[in-house]
Amino acid sequence: MLRIVYWCMGLFAVCFVLLAQAQDFEVIKRAAEQGDAESQYNLGIMYFSGNGVAENDNEAEKWIREAAEQGYAPAQNSLGSMYISGYVVGQNHAEAVKWIRKAAEQGYAPGQVSLGVMYAGGMGVAQNSAEATKWYMRAAEQGDSGAQFLLGMRYVKSGNVAKFGRRYTSDSGDVVKDDAEAVKWFRRAAEQEHSGAQYLLGMMYEEGHGVVKDDVEAMKWYTKATEHGHKDAQNALKRMEK
Repeated sequence: MLRIVYWCMGLFAVCFVLLAQAQDFEVIKRAAEQGDAESQYNLGIMYFSGNGVAENDNEAEKWIREAAEQGYAPAQNSLGSMYISGYVVGQNHAEAVKWIRKAAEQGYAPGQVSLGVMYAGGMGVAQNSAEATKWYMRAAEQGDSGAQFLLGMRYVKSGNVAKFGRRYTSDSGDVVKDDAEAVKWFRRAAEQEHSGAQYLLGMMYEEGHGVVKDDVEAMKWYTKATEHGHKDAQNALKRMEK
């Protein structure tokens, strides 16, 4: 489960750097000092990444927190992620849930995914499969590919995909297992270039669960996942090409 947590939340460094790239540090700093929450957040990311300024973890945390306290959802989710990893602030799952929930309740899809992961793993809250599914669904319906992937994992019923899912997700007894529903969500994520979903969609086609068995479609999705460097998909493709 921690693997999923860090997959969902540990990507903020990469994503957030992109928000601040090519922006002028002094302009952002002035706006942040004047109280603009988005600029405070971007300034924090610049300090975190060393983009346009020397890296400074304490300054990064300070500005992200200021933005979070103003109600800026991306900052709230980032601050929660810091409490999960222990970056600067020290690990505190209950505090992580508090901040992530604030972002999720504003409709911020990454926060909704993060909150779902916390409920699925019982991190900072009592484990609650129904709450996990609820928050995944909210994010998935907004088009979040990570949520769509995780939601598919909760619905999958049969074959090797189900065995794979049990390695990475908690029990999801709150949903009726339905391979066709799993395929629907895997497909939505796969079409957004989510390599894990592409791999599992290929497996569903190879085994004929939730779809008519189709080796051509299986190889198509394995190939797409392989293009993203997915090792299991590479092995599956080699096996099918023999």
